[in-house]
Amino acid sequence: MFTLKNNFKITHFVLLVSALNFLFFHLPFYVFVFNNVDYKSFNGMMIIISLMILMVVLNAFVFFLIFSLSRHVGKFLLVLFFIVNALAVYFINTYSVIIDESMIGNVLNTKYEEASSFFSIKLFAYIIFLGIIPSIYFIKAKITKVPLKKFFITISLTLLFVLTLVFANASNWLWIDKNSKTLGGLAMPWSYSVNLSLFYVHEYKKNQKEILLPNATIKDSQKSVVVLVIGESARSQNFSLYGYSKNTNPLLSKIPNVSHFKANSCATYTTAGVKGILEHTRTDDLYEILPNYLYRNKIEVIWRTSNWGEPPVHIKNFQDRDFLGKICKGEACHYDEILLSGLKEQILASTKNKILVVLHTSMSHGPTYSQKYPPQFEYFKPVCNSVELGKCTHTELINAYDNTIVYTDYFLSKVIEDLKQLKAYHSTMIFVSDHGESLGENNLYMHGLPLSIAPKEQYEIPFIVWLSDDSKQLKPNSEVSQNHVFHSVLNFLNIQSPIYDDKMSIFK
Repeated sequence: MFTLKNNFKITHFVLLVSALNFLFFHLPFYVFVFNNVDYKSFNGMMIIISLMILMVVLNAFVFFLIFSLSRHVGKFLLVLFFIVNALAVYFINTYSVIIDESMIGNVLNTKYEEASSFFSIKLFAYIIFLGIIPSIYFIKAKITKVPLKKFFITISLTLLFVLTLVFANASNWLWIDKNSKTLGGLAMPWSYSVNLSLFYVHEYKKNQKEILLPNATIKDSQKSVVVLVIGESARSQNFSLYGYSKNTNPLLSKIPNVSHFKANSCATYTTAGVKGILEHTRTDDLYEILPNYLYRNKIEVIWRTSNWGEPPVHIKNFQDRDFLGKICKGEACHYDEILLSGLKEQILASTKNKILVVLHTSMSHGPTYSQKYPPQFEYFKPVCNSVELGKCTHTELINAYDNTIVYTDYFLSKVIEDLKQLKAYHSTMIFVSDHGESLGENNLYMHGLPLSIAPKEQYEIPFIVWLSDDSKQLKPNSEVSQNHVFHSVLNFLNIQSPIYDDKMSIFK
């Protein structure tokens, strides 16, 4: 009976591991390379062959260093790498994601409720066959160290070889630099290892104390309320208000005083998209966000969420799904309508004249689009019910997503109806999505690609506004940004602030 060898010199073992890592986990890497070079030319073949050799040699080099320091630590890391590699490649192959720093942020901000929606037989097959089975073999392998002299000779020759190969490809450095984000996001295990470190470095900077904005002043006593609805994964091209051929906005299209603007998100993932909606200008610094700023300046702020990923919100009335579940009754409480339970009554009970309500929805987040709306909103059929979106037909996938937009339309119409009943208030509803969504175009799914290479489906978003009669008038803008929200809210509530920029307000 054939049995695999399990006694290795360390050099042979790391080369085997690196070769397996290359074969199991780098098909997406080389699909990208083949699609972006002229592989029939000498230069194209040079890039492909050099990257293959570098991938195997550099990974073997790193594993060689780790195993030379400690075989136990080396085996632990190897098992961890292969299991996480299997997970990463499953998501790359299934949803065409790239494991860059923003995707790491998405993963770390994902709760079990959302993560469990990705579970499938295919996922477990990846983990078992590409992760667990090789790991068992690695654990059983017996590895002999090399003498110290041979250790230094091996390191020196490897580095010399790598430098020679790198300089032989000097003419291709610009191509590699241009595509470095994508290449780095597809190289296992360094895509998530390096980007995880970068994520926590940047998170540390973000978690530094907020930079406070200048104090604001309330200019009148007119009762005014703004309801800011933050959409999730809504792309404008599937809204009939924006010209979509299917009627996904049957209610909003009939409501007076509803307007819409062309808008792009500042990112393709929730944490950055929501930050962009709430900050006064686009910046990497942590300035005081809109709800915190208004709350500190004595405005009533209510935040209700069925989602996550927002920057730190420092207000009294922060109400999540668990809190709202105690006051909500009926089937609608399983969906985003839970955010509207008792909202009108809470507004009326406020002792403040100026009120901001933020409703952070989870409306159109994949891959389980068909579970994001009540059954009666399944207008378009058949729908995709699989978490492996590539297994669904394009029609099924689009239908399921479009039904989430129909439900969004209903949700926003309910917000407007509640506001219409607040006769003593000037009121407005602003709906803006955190980012868009890919639905199989160019074989891409969901969101999270770096903005520099993301398709328009992931950043072209709806920005929809409703105004009560006799309140404010809109400027004749055709295009706005997420940062317009901050200044528009200050304008509508008539709050004077040194930070206010009238050019960034949608209201006259």
